[in-house]
Amino acid sequence: METIPITIQIVSITGALLFMLTIFRLIVRGKLREEYSIIWIVCTVLLIVFSIWRRGLEQIATLLGVFYPPSLIFLAALSAMLVFLVHLSVVISKLQNQIKDITHEMAYLRQDLERLKAQQETRATPSEPVVP
Repeated sequence: METIPITIQIVSITGALLFMLTIFRLIVRGKLREEYSIIWIVCTVLLIVFSIWRRGLEQIATLLGVFYPPSLIFLAALSAMLVFLVHLSVVISKLQNQIKDITHEMAYLRQDLERLKAQQETRATPSEPVVP
């Protein structure tokens, strides 16, 4: 496999650094939680490493017995996406259960509030005057 031209290497390093900057800005603005940003930072660092280390992908592919090194990128990306999707499914399920519990609690509190209002109204209603 031939080495990549220096211009492509510079463009890929610049793009990865811009992506890293974008991730950090999203974290600072509070639009991306730290726990999810870690995976994006790791992916960006890997992009930077492979942009600088030109023969890295080829050497790792040879080590793992992969015939066509770019297919290793696709395999790694698909695997990472699969793991991330399972993680997000777990998070969504957990949030769904929390929403259900909060909804039940809110319904109970609303019922208690209505009962207390009804009790207060019966106490506040003056008795009919006694006629002699």
